[in-house]
Amino acid sequence: MQTIDRVATVLRALSEAPSTGLRLSDVAKATGLGKSTVLRLLGALADVGYVEYDDDVRRYRLGYGLFALGLSARRFHILDLARPVLDRLAESTGDTVFLSVRDGDQALCADRRTGSYPIRSLTLSVGDRRPLGVGAGSLALLAFEADEEIQRIIAANRRERQDFGRFDDLSLATMIKATRQEGFAFNDGHIVSAMNAVAVPVLDDSGRVVAALSIAAIRERMQEPRRAELVAQLHAEARALGQRNTQKTERTVRADE
Repeated sequence: MQTIDRVATVLRALSEAPSTGLRLSDVAKATGLGKSTVLRLLGALADVGYVEYDDDVRRYRLGYGLFALGLSARRFHILDLARPVLDRLAESTGDTVFLSVRDGDQALCADRRTGSYPIRSLTLSVGDRRPLGVGAGSLALLAFEADEEIQRIIAANRRERQDFGRFDDLSLATMIKATRQEGFAFNDGHIVSAMNAVAVPVLDDSGRVVAALSIAAIRERMQEPRRAELVAQLHAEARALGQRNTQKTERTVRADE
């Protein structure tokens, strides 16, 4: 039981870490465990693919094996339901489409499709994480939370957002206000200057944010009126996806009773 508890503590520390990962000493500090213990646990987790080690920067981060395990164990099948949505959007727009979900105080890129346009925005890969608020999909996940939760998250991930430059507290608060007013998030080159993105939340029947759909493209393809057309497509797909997710959830709950 002690080993399981320690493994869970290590995994939790890595899940809350920046996308660049943590050094051995960082993991030891975050968990309160000795370096030799942490090294042994990390080695065992790496052997089964739950942790990966980047030798170039000497940092550990969660591995795709753990991500795949989480996908297979999920109760509500938003990823399964979203696959045809992503396919349709990528085909109709020609651009890159993302599905993001919240994981703690981070946004997780859960799925991605690339369209046929030759210049593609591939700034996120499946499994990548960013602090909530950084990027269009991540901003859509954050902006429609309760005010108290937003303030807590802004304070909690302040240090991580420093790596992205244009997401200080005041700037992020301004983005959140604009996202709420307009009903969609817009990333106007805040991460990669030549790339823009729009995103909308996927809501369940209670108004809770369960995911975000986003489209990314070069700046020239995000000008009006095309931007408004992309947002309209996203809203239509997000509404339908939210309804299907609610129906799937209700059927799953009834089956468990």
